[in-house]
Amino acid sequence: MHGPASLGWLLVALCAATGAYCLLRMRSSVEEQRRAAGGEALMGFGMAAMAVPAAVFTPPSWTWPLYATLFGAATLRALWAARSAPHHLHHLVGTAAMVYMALAMTASPGHRHHVHGVPGVPLVTGLLLIYFTGYVLLSGIRLVPDAGAASTGTVVGWGDRLELARACRLSMGIGMVAMLLTL
Repeated sequence: MHGPASLGWLLVALCAATGAYCLLRMRSSVEEQRRAAGGEALMGFGMAAMAVPAAVFTPPSWTWPLYATLFGAATLRALWAARSAPHHLHHLVGTAAMVYMALAMTASPGHRHHVHGVPGVPLVTGLLLIYFTGYVLLSGIRLVPDAGAASTGTVVGWGDRLELARACRLSMGIGMVAMLLTL
């Protein structure tokens, strides 16, 4: 990641912690939550790996095509899931954004963590920034508790709590915005 090392390390910590929490969410008794948590764990750890500051570690040139292939497969899986469940469209956009960033890193001169002169990069980056900024704002609003909601009294395991899953998605959205800004 191009930018201040402290920002990079904070992003690595945020994304890795989110990925770890999503792995724990995979123990849910609800199958749909387990599937979503698995995809989100992949995104969290992938974002953490991509966010390591370039001043500390410059990955070998084969890393970016590997990321593109891995997230390309995840994009196909998200596309397959989105045909029957439209709420998977966000996963589709997220994995496609990861493919885009990996390809942008592959196409950049010297495989550095910056992209100059690659056609279409500012337009696609701008569209992704608009999408993820909107997603972050909407996710933040969804975390505000509804004062009129009544408690059902049902005890839910911490891995099945909707507000924690939303906070996880919010943190990954913030991470995606930060990564796109440094692209």
